[in-house]
Amino acid sequence: MIGTGVFTSLGFQLLDIQSTPVLMMLWVVGGFSALCGALSYAELGAALPRSGGEYHFLTEIYHPCAGFISGWVSATVGFAAPTALAALTFGSYLNSSGLRVDPIWLATAAIITLTAAHCTTRARSGTTQTGFTALKILLILGFSVAALTLGHGVSQVEIAWTDDATVALGSGAFAVSLIYVNYAYSGWNAATYISGELSSPQRSLPWVLGISTTLVAALYCLLNFVFLSVAPIEAMAGKVEVGVIAAEYAFGSTTGALMGALLALLLISTISAMILAGPRVLHRIGQDYPRFAWLARENKDAIPVVAIIVQSGTALLFLWSASFEQILIFSGATMALNTFATVLGLFILRWREPNLPRPFRVTLYPFTPLVFLGITSWTLIYIVMQRPIEALITGGIVLSGGLLYFISKPSMTA
Repeated sequence: MIGTGVFTSLGFQLLDIQSTPVLMMLWVVGGFSALCGALSYAELGAALPRSGGEYHFLTEIYHPCAGFISGWVSATVGFAAPTALAALTFGSYLNSSGLRVDPIWLATAAIITLTAAHCTTRARSGTTQTGFTALKILLILGFSVAALTLGHGVSQVEIAWTDDATVALGSGAFAVSLIYVNYAYSGWNAATYISGELSSPQRSLPWVLGISTTLVAALYCLLNFVFLSVAPIEAMAGKVEVGVIAAEYAFGSTTGALMGALLALLLISTISAMILAGPRVLHRIGQDYPRFAWLARENKDAIPVVAIIVQSGTALLFLWSASFEQILIFSGATMALNTFATVLGLFILRWREPNLPRPFRVTLYPFTPLVFLGITSWTLIYIVMQRPIEALITGGIVLSGGLLYFISKPSMTA
């Protein structure tokens, strides 16, 4: 989860919102929405414990066509696009920290290297992800404590809550900024893509989703508070590398460049997580649709190597063909639509199969899933209103998935 969004989106948010309390509320609301979504997915994952995430859920709840479209969306946008964004941000941070290498080349090298690591053995793949995740959390905490206690940068941002801040909570600017925040939280559902590989998904999945989402929300709020505390708004507004800017104001240019390089290392974990989880969707499509059976090919350690290579190749295509902002907006909208349909399916599944064993039931049902649906629909409406081109791209991806399903359908077994 922790990756591109939290290290880039504050600069975009500051163009329209310059109230620290409102900015912090963005991350609180986004975290609460993600937690509601995670708890909803936990019930679905415990009731339907098989790898594949939304592809599996929508196939079982709606129709195989809905599942196929979701798998197509996840494979082409939900994981490949964020992989490209995380890799590009990684390259940009390293470049801004003094390593004079084109960010695109650095991003390409990161994707290829991690793809190779995840195509070997399951143990090495899991160790790679666990190690980078632990490093990520330690670096965020270390940077935050050092910046607040040892840093010499002081922001003049007003932290008092005002009437204007209250009005801003319901504004269009808040909704648009929430698009970036929701993208930063994307990935809270990734565990459901490999639930079939967990030893006891019904028992562990709710804890994995709930605890990890809560932890990430706390880290996001802390990190953005640090950014706003050590660097002035005008220095970060409209900038992508807000982490490097905050580090330079807190520690000086030399130490700031070093911290920027360390923050760049955090993004390796995000790239790794996307390469680990996403190909399981392509793998499921290969298992279920004979025409795409080649996607289900595995190595001797049951790693879906072909699916991993295909997704990483798609990420490289995005990396070399589209701008950062274009990828972020249309991929964020597409993923939001995908998760919206899945959480809505929770109501359908409860109505249609009330006696289905549910080892975990979402807390405070139906309030919890309704909160997620309400916030997500709010952001989708503003994307359509203010980003029509990106909304059309999202629609085109969904329609292309439906067309591909009907082309593939005749070859399916009975």
